[in-house]
Amino acid sequence: MILLSPADWAAHQGKFIALWTDAQYAYALYQPQQLVAVELVEGAYPALPHPGANWYQRLAHDLNGHKAQGATDTRPAIEHFRNPDFTAPWPEFTSPGVEGVHQVAVGPIHAAIIEPGHFRFSLRGEEVLKLEARLGYAHKGTLALMRGKSPRLAARYAARVSGDATVAHSLAFAQAAETALDTTPPARAVYLRAIMAELERLANHTSDIGAIAADAGFAFLDARFALARETICAAAAIAFGHRLMMDIVVPGGVAGDIMPEGAAAIIDALSALEFELPSLTRVFEDYASLQDRVIGTGIISPALAEAYHPGGYVGRASGQAHDARAQPGYPPYLDHPIHMPIQHEGDVAARLRIRLDEIPESIRSIRNWLQTLPTDALAYALPQTSGMGLGVAESFRGPVWHWLHIESGAITTAFIADASALHWPLLEHAATTGILADFPLINKSINASYSGVDL
Repeated sequence: MILLSPADWAAHQGKFIALWTDAQYAYALYQPQQLVAVELVEGAYPALPHPGANWYQRLAHDLNGHKAQGATDTRPAIEHFRNPDFTAPWPEFTSPGVEGVHQVAVGPIHAAIIEPGHFRFSLRGEEVLKLEARLGYAHKGTLALMRGKSPRLAARYAARVSGDATVAHSLAFAQAAETALDTTPPARAVYLRAIMAELERLANHTSDIGAIAADAGFAFLDARFALARETICAAAAIAFGHRLMMDIVVPGGVAGDIMPEGAAAIIDALSALEFELPSLTRVFEDYASLQDRVIGTGIISPALAEAYHPGGYVGRASGQAHDARAQPGYPPYLDHPIHMPIQHEGDVAARLRIRLDEIPESIRSIRNWLQTLPTDALAYALPQTSGMGLGVAESFRGPVWHWLHIESGAITTAFIADASALHWPLLEHAATTGILADFPLINKSINASYSGVDL
């Protein structure tokens, strides 16, 4: 950690990842794992100019009462409807202020099985002029629940930050604890963690691809990709005892070994998906009606993607990649880094393509790791010492970061940064490039987590 003066804090340059506060400091994380801090003065700190800092500064105010001096966006993050006297005023949504605008409210209760979130559209006809997303309906007090507990006990809360990314969050949390306590997990645990992380990616990519196809009117694709997801989750249950592999990754290693029949179940699931993927991919390429719905829909420009740039990732078009899996806790790669983010430049079609391109790489990686599993221990005990640590893992959405401060084996302060915190503003922008009827497609192509940002 580098302690900066208020002026240097505000002027610090770099690829912004996250911001949080504790009782004494405000912290900002930049690529590559550069942590800087500034001392709070009467509960305040200088606001940062990075667009992605807005959500974190709002969250720090709601969670800890700390004010970002000079911030232009002071809307609540999670305390929308409560005044200091506990009254609840009617929420206000600012209109673009042009003639002929009307507003449409969607959520927080939705028609399907979906997390709670409120979307307020300002429309002129069907054209979306503005979207304001309000979150905070899934607030769980995760960070407060972690405090005072050992990393092993607190790992259960990390696993439930966002259920569809339970492995990624568990892995980032474990890395943070292991870094803070100067512990290296066994090699077998490292490989098993990576296998689970890639199974999680496959389960979510197949689900997302099918859901996007369904919103475009292609129920057949939705059915086939739903079957692929079910096969993967069933294999995960056979191999690790849980369909989502929750609570298997723990600080120090893993909570249990892969079952004897697990590898065969996983290979069968991968082979079934690999066999059908080419024919399913051709549907996206050959049907003009499907292309008409996804090409040019929900555009995120390269400049906008760069402004929110989650954790050092860049768009595929640039030909560069930063692989968050190339961290302690993942096995070494055999050739080239893979898995770039799915929410960057382009349209719904581009985000679909990146998911489709990632699937064969995940299959290849899992097969390699299953064939080369080390045979040492599954976990090591953590020492009851003190330290500060960062951990990062690549979820199917992008990087998730965990930060822990541990004193004598107990967590004193924690923070979690899900990639979704920097994706929600991109959704608000992308929605304004289309019409209201396109929003389900755009939303599913970005698929930001509601729970993941509501700590």
